[in-house]
Amino acid sequence: MNSVTGYFAHAELIAVLVAVTGDQPRVMTLRNGEVLPSGPFEMGHRTLQSGLREWIREKTAYPIGYLEQLYTFADRDRVAGANGRRTISISYLGLVREQPATAETQTGWHGWYEYFPWEDHRLGRPALIGEICALLNDWAAPNRQHGDELRRRIALTFGTDGNHWNEDLVLQRYELLYEAGLLAESGNSEHMGLGCAMFADHRRILATGIARLRAKIKYRPVVFELMPESFTLLRLQRTVEALAGLTLHKPNFRRLIEQQDLVEETGETESENAGRPAKLFRFRHAVLEERALSGSKLPISRN
Repeated sequence: MNSVTGYFAHAELIAVLVAVTGDQPRVMTLRNGEVLPSGPFEMGHRTLQSGLREWIREKTAYPIGYLEQLYTFADRDRVAGANGRRTISISYLGLVREQPATAETQTGWHGWYEYFPWEDHRLGRPALIGEICALLNDWAAPNRQHGDELRRRIALTFGTDGNHWNEDLVLQRYELLYEAGLLAESGNSEHMGLGCAMFADHRRILATGIARLRAKIKYRPVVFELMPESFTLLRLQRTVEALAGLTLHKPNFRRLIEQQDLVEETGETESENAGRPAKLFRFRHAVLEERALSGSKLPISRN
């Protein structure tokens, strides 16, 4: 117990584990998609990261490749009914390849657009965004002092009124909806259709992870952690599109991949969509040493 503030503090590790399966970005969850995997931080762990890797291996049997610390969530009253006990969640973003869930692991995979349906623009701008912005503007209208500022924030965040859609603003969009009381997590049961709710602030943590990964794939070749050992360039493009929620320009995508020398041919081919066989490629791991992870990026440019 903290003698100064008078409340109990509990530290936990929480993981946003991402895979891409069948052109869908998916996140590992527990309790039928309601919570992200988490567990107590043990003092015996040498580091936070090693503690998380050990916990994931024990509870899910999943090997984790890429892993980075995401954020520490320590706001008071994060968990309803905590009775003054503050939970400090140290979150990590991990990239894995999806494996079938088993009865022993109690884990399941859910598409992250189930939680954020307004974030997937691969088939065009979702009609839901118009409905969301109407609700947000109705919320902002009575605010005489800050109404104009709120409306500008809405337009900038959701890409309306001539503003460009910024795929990286996942967290800002979620927090704006939360602030407006339009999410189940903010205590409003009328808007259950705005994505699947999660326990406490786990959807906010997931939004943070999605935003980090969308930004990361633009300047680091971390997407290859989600790919099989060999893949076609079309499969690589579809994976990037799934994460970004955007449709990319095929010639530009392939040109940048070739210019940066990120992949090499395996000498094998694979048939795609009953068409002519497509070349199989693999990631050039030497690129990490050659560039020390700098200057390698994947294009997020629209058609």
